[in-house]
Amino acid sequence: MSDFEDLEHRAALPDALRVLVADYPRESWQGHPNFDGLTRFWLERHLAFRQMLPMLQSRARAIVERDAEPDPRALIQIAGGLLNDLHGHHQIEDHHYFPMLARAEPRLERGFDLLDADHHLLDAHIRGLADSTNAVLQAISRNEPPRETAARLDEALTPFETFLDRHLEDEEEIVVPVILHHALSL
Repeated sequence: MSDFEDLEHRAALPDALRVLVADYPRESWQGHPNFDGLTRFWLERHLAFRQMLPMLQSRARAIVERDAEPDPRALIQIAGGLLNDLHGHHQIEDHHYFPMLARAEPRLERGFDLLDADHHLLDAHIRGLADSTNAVLQAISRNEPPRETAARLDEALTPFETFLDRHLEDEEEIVVPVILHHALSL
């Protein structure tokens, strides 16, 4: 697997997968006549993922630094929302959107395969984050100091945030131009 194919090492999409983003640059998307409500919703979901990660990390760091009493409800709400929503979002993309979009733009079939491979890698990390979050919650429920488990959660979130953002950006640069170019309704 080359570096551009490996999510954990990829710095950007290769030019061969950016064939439409040159014609449809990010700054023009929202003003494009084919930018519909569902596309806007889809991008807003990505933004929500990007916003939930720092919230979860802030919660974990507050426990580590003893700046706040551990609140299991907040951890459950933020972590559960993030991890469940990410998993569900990827399932819909893999089984519905990506096949439809790949048929519309066969030149980017390799890009959709790449995004699907990203999802499999992300699923493993989602399970790891769920385990780390559960370890914090278990320590709290046993009335044990959760600092150590919260520190492990915090350590796992930083690399996850980096490659999740890489994946989301790459996905947006493949998917949105295809939708705009072909006037597709998701």
